[in-house]
Amino acid sequence: MSTETAVAPAATPRPRFPESFLWGGATAANQVEGAYDVDGKGLSIQDVMPRGIFAAPTDGPTPDNLKLEAIDFYHRYAQDIALFAEMGFSVFRFSIAWSRIFPNGDEEEPNEAGLAFYDRVLDELERYGITPLVTISHYETPLHLARAYDGWVSRELIGFYERYVRVLFARYGHRVKHWLTFNEINSVLHVPLMSGGIMTPREELSPTALYQAAHHELVASALATKIAHETGLGLQVGCMVIAMPIYPLTPDPADVLAVMHADHANLMFSDVHTRGVYPGYALRHFREHGIELDITDEDRELLRHTVDFVSFSYYMSQCESADPAAAPGPGNLIGGTTNPHLPASEWGWQIDPVGLRIVLNQFWDRWGKPLFIVENGLGAKDELVEVDGVPTVVDDYRIAYLNDHLVQVAEAIQDGVQVLGYTTWGPIDLVSASTAQLSKRYGFIYVDRHDDGSGTLTRYRKKSFGWYADVIATRGASLRG
Repeated sequence: MSTETAVAPAATPRPRFPESFLWGGATAANQVEGAYDVDGKGLSIQDVMPRGIFAAPTDGPTPDNLKLEAIDFYHRYAQDIALFAEMGFSVFRFSIAWSRIFPNGDEEEPNEAGLAFYDRVLDELERYGITPLVTISHYETPLHLARAYDGWVSRELIGFYERYVRVLFARYGHRVKHWLTFNEINSVLHVPLMSGGIMTPREELSPTALYQAAHHELVASALATKIAHETGLGLQVGCMVIAMPIYPLTPDPADVLAVMHADHANLMFSDVHTRGVYPGYALRHFREHGIELDITDEDRELLRHTVDFVSFSYYMSQCESADPAAAPGPGNLIGGTTNPHLPASEWGWQIDPVGLRIVLNQFWDRWGKPLFIVENGLGAKDELVEVDGVPTVVDDYRIAYLNDHLVQVAEAIQDGVQVLGYTTWGPIDLVSASTAQLSKRYGFIYVDRHDDGSGTLTRYRKKSFGWYADVIATRGASLRG
């Protein structure tokens, strides 16, 4: 009889995410497609924004605008989608360029060549069994609507958007079941040109005009939701907002109150999307700041058509303080102060994985709607190197960032939060919206193109490519921590 001690087999790690969880990545047309003047496409506001979100627009397209060619997804979509499928994507979020479908935005009839392009993209996604998640308007207002109408300040844009939406649902509704109405709709308060197509400079824009533009977008979003539900195709519509948990800089009640006010500014948009009415705190803000909005009875009826789910981007948290001397956050895009307990990226964005769990719980508790994380990622300066003779990027910093955030998503699911899925920003290197650079890279796939416009556009798998494939294949069991 053997006296050796039997060794129990190693336990198989348990998946952290449900089988129905959707895994993938997210892009925007203006940051990947290029082909800005191909097949009848009109100009969008992005074609006159070559230096990022806070710079003044140019008179027209300029050679230094990397978005004009971007990474040429327009001609390379089949290759890129095949790489997404290799990672195991079950969902791909992309946007439709409004000015590909209606070049000026106010035409009576759509551009067939533009519609046909997205048919081809959907063909490739169906080939690999990847679910499409489509953003209808992702910072791409047609330039004509911005110049002629001052963007969403004008009520007329609701009708133009409605025509666009009806065309999309009629053409793709049998193929696309998940739709987002506007990207980061709450950003219009901070970047009115990019978010609302508003040409009036921010410093000259009255609070009434700014909130009127936001109201028009909210009505248009509700109208799109109404139309989608009336198709009988089982379409699901979500809003999309910037999620940013806000912490008091100190326990001083004045700082906690400052957090409440900052939260209200962010959360008002989703409150309207999910509840169908303006919250009392918003009405008080309008009243006390002399903001008089044109809200019709028809608007109020439309707003009652609430979204099916809430989607959001998450990159950072912020602190707030009632002390005007508190140091502002160097890279936090919509205000706040620096959190002394958090590290930051190369662009000053503070890294807070636990904040993602916090915001998931906050949103679920507040609205009780399914949630979808449709942007989360790390922009960094990657270096292409050779490993065993194969060009790649050893992006352990990106792996650590995404790992830590996904661990917190799993914790939120254990908390009882209903999370539909997770799409990283972006799965392939693309032109940054905030800085208009290509050197600020997010992808699992390196694209050989640089800030000076040089490069071959060749695609290379980074180390994170294989890591994300393992995470998807194991439903998160391979995550550390």
